[in-house]
Amino acid sequence: MSRSLRTLFELRAASTPRPAAAFTLPIRPLSTTTPTKSATATTPVISAESHQPKAAAATAAAAGAETQALYPRIPQQVSPPTSETRASLAQLLPLLRAQPAHYLTAHIWGRPYLVTAGDQIRLPFKMPGVVPGDVLRLDRASTLGSRDFTLQGKPYIDERLFECRATVLGTETEPLRVKVKTKRRQRRAKQVKSKHHFTMLRISEVNIHGPEAVGL
Repeated sequence: MSRSLRTLFELRAASTPRPAAAFTLPIRPLSTTTPTKSATATTPVISAESHQPKAAAATAAAAGAETQALYPRIPQQVSPPTSETRASLAQLLPLLRAQPAHYLTAHIWGRPYLVTAGDQIRLPFKMPGVVPGDVLRLDRASTLGSRDFTLQGKPYIDERLFECRATVLGTETEPLRVKVKTKRRQRRAKQVKSKHHFTMLRISEVNIHGPEAVGL
């Protein structure tokens, strides 16, 4: 009797399916009916040559926008000259133009510089957006003169009366400076390093226009 019960229990245990473990995943066969892409439906290939002009145009547009953002064109607000000023310009400006060795006080980023043709300017900052060889027009001047005559602006001279151009020579750096900062009753010492950059300009030309430039 006991042997038959044991055999019956073993048969039931063998026939009863065991529950799958919690950490096992069901194995699913890969379906062979998955649609595949046709050989004719290929991704269009775009050559790099077709994109090169657009990329160059985009780069040039970005550079122009950056330059315009750095140095926006701000027109001068010139008040109409009086009758005495017009008469003085019409009479004395040709004499000022006839004398050589003209000079002017150019304003670059709000700083005045007394220059003449051939002078070099060392700006106390690094001018962004320029490279060596660029030609800049300085259109802000408060004084324009020669040996015997001087034209004074209020505050600036009309940019139509003169033309001053400067060539960018490059940038310079000073030697590295180290300053030791200490505080009273403290043993710690802090080192502050500084290395300033400068922009070099050379005044290439200074020309004075006649009274006809302003309609006199």
